[in-house]
Amino acid sequence: MSSNQPPRIPKLPKPPRKNPHNDNDAPNWRGMFLLLIIGTLIFVLWWGWKTNAEGVSADIKTSEFYQYLEQHKIAGVETVNDSSLGTNSILVKGKFIDGFTVKTEKTKRNAIKFSTTVDRLYGDELKSTLAAAGFKDVDNTVADNTFSQIIWSIVPFLAIILIFYLLFSRQMKMAGRSAMSFGRSKARMLAKDKNKITFKDIAGVEEAKEEVREIVDFLKDPKKFQRLGGRIPKGVLMVGPPGTGKTLLAKAIAGEADVPFYGISGSDFVEMFVGVGASRVRDMFEQGRKSAPCLIFIDEIDAVGRSRGHGLGGGHDEREQTLNALLVEMDGIDTQEGVIIIAATNRKDVLDPALLRPGRFDREVTVHLPDVKGREQILCVHAKKVRASEQVDWNQIARGTPGFSGAELANLINEAALLAARRNAEVVEQQDLEEARDKVRWGRERRSMAMSAEQKKITAYHEAGHALLNLKLEHTDPLHKVSIIPRGPALGVTMMLPKEDRYGYEKKKIIDDLCVLMGGRVAEELFIGDIGSGASGDIKMATYYAKKMVCEWGMSEKLGMIEYGDHEDYVFLGRDISRSRGYSEETARAIDHEIHHLVQSAYDRAKVIISANRETIELIANALLEYETLDAAHIEDLARDGKMRNPPPRQMTPPTLPTPREPLGIAQPKSAADSDNGTLPGLEPAEA
Repeated sequence: MSSNQPPRIPKLPKPPRKNPHNDNDAPNWRGMFLLLIIGTLIFVLWWGWKTNAEGVSADIKTSEFYQYLEQHKIAGVETVNDSSLGTNSILVKGKFIDGFTVKTEKTKRNAIKFSTTVDRLYGDELKSTLAAAGFKDVDNTVADNTFSQIIWSIVPFLAIILIFYLLFSRQMKMAGRSAMSFGRSKARMLAKDKNKITFKDIAGVEEAKEEVREIVDFLKDPKKFQRLGGRIPKGVLMVGPPGTGKTLLAKAIAGEADVPFYGISGSDFVEMFVGVGASRVRDMFEQGRKSAPCLIFIDEIDAVGRSRGHGLGGGHDEREQTLNALLVEMDGIDTQEGVIIIAATNRKDVLDPALLRPGRFDREVTVHLPDVKGREQILCVHAKKVRASEQVDWNQIARGTPGFSGAELANLINEAALLAARRNAEVVEQQDLEEARDKVRWGRERRSMAMSAEQKKITAYHEAGHALLNLKLEHTDPLHKVSIIPRGPALGVTMMLPKEDRYGYEKKKIIDDLCVLMGGRVAEELFIGDIGSGASGDIKMATYYAKKMVCEWGMSEKLGMIEYGDHEDYVFLGRDISRSRGYSEETARAIDHEIHHLVQSAYDRAKVIISANRETIELIANALLEYETLDAAHIEDLARDGKMRNPPPRQMTPPTLPTPREPLGIAQPKSAADSDNGTLPGLEPAEA
């Protein structure tokens, strides 16, 4: 065969074979037990019919028997030696003459047959009496009840054993499909008629769709790619933050590709029994080869694909053996083409390097958070499921939700629909979507929370300090809304929304944002005369960004562009337990000094700006105490003209305000420690 000959084309998909592990192949004990019950009922009915056809039998007394015999009301007689009656009794059976019947007590029906028991001591008298009545030759039979006695003594035990077997076998199947099926794969085949998701139902991840669409096109038309010598990837790893649509993308591949599709979770491989995970991996690939070409989707593969050799302690690690089996099956000695693995994870940093190499996962598809255009497309997709007004501006909602994932946008639409239904609206309006966005990002308003006048005043000045600095500084995100209504864990919030998606941070912006964070504490100190715990969230966020500037982003003039420490978002215990921080004690002191210098400089700068604008702070704080919630336009009017042109409606009656000289109770509830948690949405951690 010539070496220039193109590679062989995979065989067309075969019809799904009968699963050798299908439980339907096992004996149907439940059906057999049902047939046994039906057969018993039929026998009882037949026996009753036969009895009725022959006539009802009555048990009569011996005296009654002799009386009927003398009255010539008996037509036929026979004697039976029944061992079950003992050695001193004889059973006499017979029929009455035509037209004569006896009323029975048990059946309440007329009987034409009879039976009675006669004492054996009177046997000769019985014969003479029968002979006198005309019955000289009486048939005498011997009843052998040994077999029936054995049967009736065994049947109860067999019935009990059968009942226990059915109960325990059912429990075993429910617990694990019987003890012998632990090593079988739990992969479920996704039928096309049940999966309605296609690429049309996915928006905001166009690059990822193009990557996986190639796999679907290859399975449908392999010649298109193989004529140039290309081969299909053996594995595709989808990586991205939670909620970006990795699993949804896999379902769309199943909906588009006309090949068998098996889905399984990474946690389904690992069990408490040693060797079960590896056995399930082998069984899964065996099923896949029988249906090749096929797709196997492993969700949350980090549950089984973590790096080997970093566990604590020795001994046999079941997860490592499962990973070894997965590595061999994907690209080992006996590897066949046609089984494509698609895996999803948001923890790529903990995966084993051998799992990520080409030949196993040839392609890595990163599913990013959607940009403003992608968010608008996602909102339009989910808006088809609700009744939304035609006046809704989806682009404005998309611009106001930076950093939202697809799952969060779907939740936003659902929350807006619930809010509209709560106010008995016919359609979802723009205001519902705006309130749902604020609720998802900052939490729901807690208007029922009882706050004293003193606490409201402290919160008003705190938020006024944030708002003023946001207006005065050049490199901050635009102000959106200021409120002293408790929302989520915060007693008050100053909301800022960026104009566009942000993928990095400049030093000027971070310096200004640090100054805005200090505004709340500075305003409390200057106007209240005391400080409280409400700025704990501001302090935490300011320390976080100051540390990032010094240790990771190289924004310290003294320490220069050097990374200090190995910074990872997650701690991998086995890998990090013995790791040192990587710098000396002297450097650690210098880092602490630089972080303190950045935060203190922002504090001093905020104090200078707020001291120079005391009247504006007073106006904003009083307006917040009166209206509780102010938009950015209201704050700008107060800072520029000293009054609002279009004041908002009052939410409630303004409280009685104490003078600044009066003692203020600044003991705050526990949630006040996080009063500013999330107040600056433009300061989310950036991807390193």
